[in-house]
Amino acid sequence: MSYAMSFALQQAVYSALTTDAVLVGVVGSAIFDAPPIGTPPPLYVLLGTEIVKDRSSKTTDGAAHDFVIKVVSDGAGFGAAKEVSGAVCDALTGAPLVLSRGRLSGLGFRKARALRGKAPEGRRISLTFRAFVEDV
Repeated sequence: MSYAMSFALQQAVYSALTTDAVLVGVVGSAIFDAPPIGTPPPLYVLLGTEIVKDRSSKTTDGAAHDFVIKVVSDGAGFGAAKEVSGAVCDALTGAPLVLSRGRLSGLGFRKARALRGKAPEGRRISLTFRAFVEDV
């Protein structure tokens, strides 16, 4: 197993999100790799946690990355957060991401969890994706 491709995957996911016209049309530049400093925007996307498991073969180091993308809204309802979540899914599901190290052999949506939070995070949706990468 190798965790060496994790940063390359993160960069490719972030790039896919920040260059997706539909997603940027809804949240603008409010797509973050770390929680926003100061007063957060009313609606934003945040790269979240990651769990990685070995998926190596006899000839190739590989890993399965389950990673979370959070959509956070200060809205009273889930409408805006669900719209953004759909745009995130469209931007990533099956996306042909190019990694600076290794190769993406698969990327798909796994699950979502929508929660009511305390202010300023009125609504949160955690989207979990699974990416398979190989160090070639």
